[in-house]
Amino acid sequence: MTQDSHVPFGMPRPVALDLAEVAPETVTRNGALAADEPEAAVAIAEGINVEAAARESGVFEVIEDLDRELVGLDPVKTRIREVAALLVVDMARRRFGLEAERPNLHMCFTGSPGTGKTTVAMRMATVLHRLGYLAKGHLVAVTRDELVGQYIGHTAPKTREVLKRAMGGVLFIDEAYYLHRQENDRDYGQEAIEILLQVMENQRNDIVVILAGYKDRMDQFFSSNPGMGSRIAHHIDFPDYDLDELVAIARIMLDRQNYAFSSDAAPAFRELMSRRMPQPRFANARSVRNALERARLRQANRLVSTGMLVTRDDLMRIEAEDIYKSRWFTEAGRQGSPEA
Repeated sequence: MTQDSHVPFGMPRPVALDLAEVAPETVTRNGALAADEPEAAVAIAEGINVEAAARESGVFEVIEDLDRELVGLDPVKTRIREVAALLVVDMARRRFGLEAERPNLHMCFTGSPGTGKTTVAMRMATVLHRLGYLAKGHLVAVTRDELVGQYIGHTAPKTREVLKRAMGGVLFIDEAYYLHRQENDRDYGQEAIEILLQVMENQRNDIVVILAGYKDRMDQFFSSNPGMGSRIAHHIDFPDYDLDELVAIARIMLDRQNYAFSSDAAPAFRELMSRRMPQPRFANARSVRNALERARLRQANRLVSTGMLVTRDDLMRIEAEDIYKSRWFTEAGRQGSPEA
């Protein structure tokens, strides 16, 4: 990705000035420049190159890594760039004495399984750490089981222990709607929600909470818990991958493991995905990974069964027959047998 491709960070460049070169004490509380620092005052008056500041913070590297790791998801990547740009601009504003409240950074990621929500949450934690908004920048990923107890007095310590581990970083709660079970009068999830609400409001400088799950279920969850919905500033929807993107993801996954499709295997895998996509429990990139794992098993069995010498290329190449032996090319597969 070239520098010019970072459109959200595209800013006028009057002076290439590192933010660290401008001493905070040269700016008064109302934004006026202090008279006893004329050189710094002139530098601030001429301008600050916020794009340079973003690049020096390492934020661009994180976003470039995200582009390499995840195929598609352009709306998601745009929103991440926008959030990062806002934080960089806030840094510049503080140098001019333009104080503002710390932005609310709690988020909700909605979409189907396997669309990259956890990966983006990890990268978001790194961005916030590099810009100084999180002390550690680590990710703690949990589900209901890690937060909600099974008896009275069990939930609060479990939830607080998770929050303690997540302090200074991002707490990622997958399938967050399972925290609230309205139909069960003896469910302890509401206690976990109340503790989360308190921390999200009172300690938002120390932790960022990202809730994740299917969009319709998350909408219901927020309707039942308006306090939670009001604390989420950024709602980001992760679209399903199309067929071309799934094949591209497969190529990336294979390349990372020193495998590659033969010329016949690539269209065979494309056909496999076209059959798999409409079926129940399809999970986007996860289903791609599962299909490739099974193809590797068939390739290994094929190579061992030949009883012949194999070359380096043989060991790296996935053939069409390794794909076509999937159950999704049989009658049972077409009728919805377990993923194969």
